[in-house]
Amino acid sequence: MTISHFNDLLLAARHQAQPQRLLLVFAEASLPDHATPLQREQFENGESGELTPRMCVDKDPQAVSDFDALSVEARDMGFPWVLMFAAALDGATGIPPSDTQTEAALQAMVEAIRVGDIGRLVAFDKQGVAVSLR
Repeated sequence: MTISHFNDLLLAARHQAQPQRLLLVFAEASLPDHATPLQREQFENGESGELTPRMCVDKDPQAVSDFDALSVEARDMGFPWVLMFAAALDGATGIPPSDTQTEAALQAMVEAIRVGDIGRLVAFDKQGVAVSLR
């Protein structure tokens, strides 16, 4: 299945053999402290910037109706964000991942984003569209 929108990921997570937890990290973009003129221009065009995790949450895929509902919930939390990174965490033997497993996975995601190791994560823009980051 191709994931081109967050709702595709949601649907895929709901149809897995084992219970899933969606791991979501919302990030904002900013300019580096000593940005070059080119970096500033690219940033203003929405083409670059440093990503900083602002908030993270885990969700049961069954409890999220769609991207629009999730977006409203995120907006109501009051943190600005430009990208949402997502991953899914499998349970085992019909049991969802434990709170400890989920928290550890979320923290690992946050750290991965901080250091730019985002290859295993799916990024979505504010419309829920999957984006490719170079």
